[in-house]
Order: sequence, then structure tokens, then C-alpha cells
Amino acid sequence: MWIFIFTSFMLFAAFTSGFIVYSGGKKHAINVILPQSLMYSTVVILLSSVTLFLASRAAKSLSFSKQKLFLWLTLVLGVAFFALQLYSCSKLIDMGVYFINPNAAQSFVYVFIAMHLIHIIAALLLLLNTIKGSYSDIPQAKNLFKMEMTSIFWHFLDIVWIYLYVFLLLNQY
Repeated sequence: MWIFIFTSFMLFAAFTSGFIVYSGGKKHAINVILPQSLMYSTVVILLSSVTLFLASRAAKSLSFSKQKLFLWLTLVLGVAFFALQLYSCSKLIDMGVYFINPNAAQSFVYVFIAMHLIHIIAALLLLLNTIKGSYSDIPQAKNLFKMEMTSIFWHFLDIVWIYLYVFLLLNQY
């Protein structure tokens, strides 16, 4: 998991570095106000980290019904985050911001969102596996291991999105 997180971190660092080189060298910025839905999606992913933390805490205290409830809430919030990100892309298109255009800084917005959403899909699949495990008769050590792996990855993606969102906000104009 840590190797995957490191490689993902490097991927996002490379993309943001590419953005900085492009926009700094030619004085380009995104030149558009980002849709409010990106802020809402940020709130949703923060809430999902809280619910996943509560699920982990419930698993450690052997409150399996609470664990399942918070895991399901995390899944719903994760899907809501995904939907809000797609909605944000549609709002960008409505604003005339396309993936292919002369200002590559605008294209980077789509790259950041798409790469993060690919990681979110992986995290949602991992979360589904953890939910499945919570309904199985597996040893508690394995249940806690699944919770920990899912939590590490989920919280990492939360941090990555906050970084990307703040980065994009700072580079709007």
C-alpha cells in the first residue's frame, strides 16, 4: 500500500510540476473561476474521511453494526464525491473550458480531476471489499487489517484532493 501511495504521490507531483512549468513560463493561468461544486465535493470527501475514521474506531471497539453503518455512509459519500466531480466537469464545459484548447492550464484541471477519480474508483472498490469483509465471518485481525488499508488509502486521497483543490484555487487567475 505504501509503495502505491508513494507512486501516486509522485504522479500528482509530476502533474502539478508540469502545470507550474507551463503556466509559469508563459504566464498562463486557468483564467476561469472554478465551479462551486468543487468546493462541495471537497466538503463531501472530508465528511467521508470522518465516517471512515468512525468506522475504524467502531471496528476496534467491536461495534460491528456501527462499523457497517459508517462504512456504508463512507461509500455513499464517496459516490457523491465522484458525482460532484463529474458535475464540476460538466459545469466547466458549460463555461467554455474544454480539455483540448490553446490554454493547457485549463486542460490540466481535467487531468487532475480524471487522475484523482481513477484513484477514487480504486478506493471505492477497496471500500466495497472492506464492507463485504464486515459481513463475513472473518477473524477480527483480518477485519482490522482491511479497515486500516482502506483508511490509509482513503485518507491519502482526501489529502491529495485538498492539495489539488487549493492548488487550483491559487492558480485560477
